[in-house]
Amino acid sequence: MSNTIVIETTQDLHKITLNRPDRLNSFTEEMHLALRAALEQARDSDARAVLLTGAGRGFCAGQDLGDRDPSKMDGPPDLGHTLTTFYNPLVRLIRSLQCPVVCAVNGVAAGAGVNIALACDIVLAADSAKFIQSFAKVGLVPDGGGTWSLTHLLGEARAKGLAMTATPLTAAKAEEWGMIWKSVPDNELMQQATTLAGSLANGPTLGLSLTKNAIQAAHTNSIDEQLEIEAAYQKRCGESEDYAEGVSAFLEKRPAAFKGRRGSA
Repeated sequence: MSNTIVIETTQDLHKITLNRPDRLNSFTEEMHLALRAALEQARDSDARAVLLTGAGRGFCAGQDLGDRDPSKMDGPPDLGHTLTTFYNPLVRLIRSLQCPVVCAVNGVAAGAGVNIALACDIVLAADSAKFIQSFAKVGLVPDGGGTWSLTHLLGEARAKGLAMTATPLTAAKAEEWGMIWKSVPDNELMQQATTLAGSLANGPTLGLSLTKNAIQAAHTNSIDEQLEIEAAYQKRCGESEDYAEGVSAFLEKRPAAFKGRRGSA
């Protein structure tokens, strides 16, 4: 296993740490493949939640531009190939995992680093963190799903402003605008993120996974299509042991002991 990724697993929680702190955890092909393998391991294991964060003083600075130095290349890079081979499969994998994915942004998130974070289900950021769509500084468009995530989360005006000016967005403003779930004090970030991920892991993850699927589908569905999805998913949840346990626990005034069976779309 590559040392560019650190994996820590418990029975229910799969913690993944980007581990190139000397380069602000910027992506190389090696780290791409290692992160994908770690996420696939979580998908194929009994993990009921994933927590993604970065080592050192930053979450992720996007692509390592040392690999894109024009003076060391024979010609222009095929960045479309880079996206279709590395970034796009990564974003699709994060969004398709049938368990909650929490991201703890512990410092700067720039370029594709922002958009990998935004692909996760719930994002917490340290108060000192900043989100920078830095693509405009090197003549590129936001990738890693950035044009989609920014537009859906913030609207066209704010999406264009952030993307075209590369203006850093503070964690507090990102929370205020609805781009992330919560901004928290730096010294509480990992505790809060771990507690949240652990709580989700101990929850009814069949229902949570179907909630994730339904909300993601709502971006393109009509209200009628969404009502049909809700009915189908609710049928599955209603037939589950988790639902029976949840109702029994409520009536008996005790904590629920969910088994967290996974569901599929």
